[in-house]
Amino acid sequence: MSKKYYTTTEARKKIEHYCAYQERCHQEVIDKLRELGLAREQIDQMLGHLIENDYLNETRFAQSYARGKFRIKKWGKIKITRELKRRNISDYNLKKGLAEIGDSEYMETLSALAEKLWSSHKSNPIKLQKDKVIRALYSRGWENHLVLDKIMAMEKRMIS
Repeated sequence: MSKKYYTTTEARKKIEHYCAYQERCHQEVIDKLRELGLAREQIDQMLGHLIENDYLNETRFAQSYARGKFRIKKWGKIKITRELKRRNISDYNLKKGLAEIGDSEYMETLSALAEKLWSSHKSNPIKLQKDKVIRALYSRGWENHLVLDKIMAMEKRMIS
């Protein structure tokens, strides 16, 4: 099967649509342009065009990504940070993205998620239940001290 090559105009239309559909980071766009068969020089020109015409904005991407992963997938700041860094997002944009998550909303989400996980493992012995909840919260990128504080509060509540 032969690879289809696009003219610059065709590639520009395709990549504009790709960026307009949802927020993208620079690396995703570069990968897509390579897929379309563009040379390095053309990719650089296309990136300039996309940034200039506001199709591509890494601050907006970081903010949207952080909000979405937090609100929809209930990820903690550690996992969001790791994933943004994996996408080569600058520290400045990373901070801007994390600033989208309010402290009170963050703590409320952790509490609700911990409670939900705790009740879903009720049939297990307390030690196993606790371990499963801690592991689940860690795997979603919640900070160790917040998780342990929440688990201790839940345990105290059960004892009293």
